[in-house]
Amino acid sequence: MTDTHTPFQTLLDIDQRCRLLAAGLPLQQAAVQTWSGIGFRMGERFFVAPMGEIGEVLHEPRHTLLPGVKNWVKGVANVRGRLLPVMDLCGFFGNELSPLRKKRRVLVVDHQDVFAGLTVDEVFGMQHFPVDTFSERLPPLEASIAPFIHGVFQREQPWLVFSPHALAQHQGFLDVAF
Repeated sequence: MTDTHTPFQTLLDIDQRCRLLAAGLPLQQAAVQTWSGIGFRMGERFFVAPMGEIGEVLHEPRHTLLPGVKNWVKGVANVRGRLLPVMDLCGFFGNELSPLRKKRRVLVVDHQDVFAGLTVDEVFGMQHFPVDTFSERLPPLEASIAPFIHGVFQREQPWLVFSPHALAQHQGFLDVAF
């Protein structure tokens, strides 16, 4: 008696041989949960703002000076047809901006009724931190900046989690007139 295979049986044989010779799937490595934000520098300190709290990052735009405002209000700029108040974030906290203008950037915050640009010394782009490096124990901070810091991520140096939304709701930040 001859052993004849139907086309279906032939396909089943091929499938079985392929499964026997197939390489195993690579081992799945444990996924590390990360937190992402926009990294920036003010003075010697490193900060990171939550992704959803920064609308965009701009080069320092040309701006028009405004009379009768506090010295940390740099002026107002026209950004794509919308007036953007430009604030010196370092100056708001009583520090000076870096003299290196090429590295300065403006973080745009658009939260509730506040649309403002926060000038910082340098922006490092998107930063990713393993969530297990987060701590609510903060290093010593000035009283002026502490209400806006919501934790710290540890790397070679601490990265303070800064909330632009908390800043945008702070009465001291909203009161720009003399």
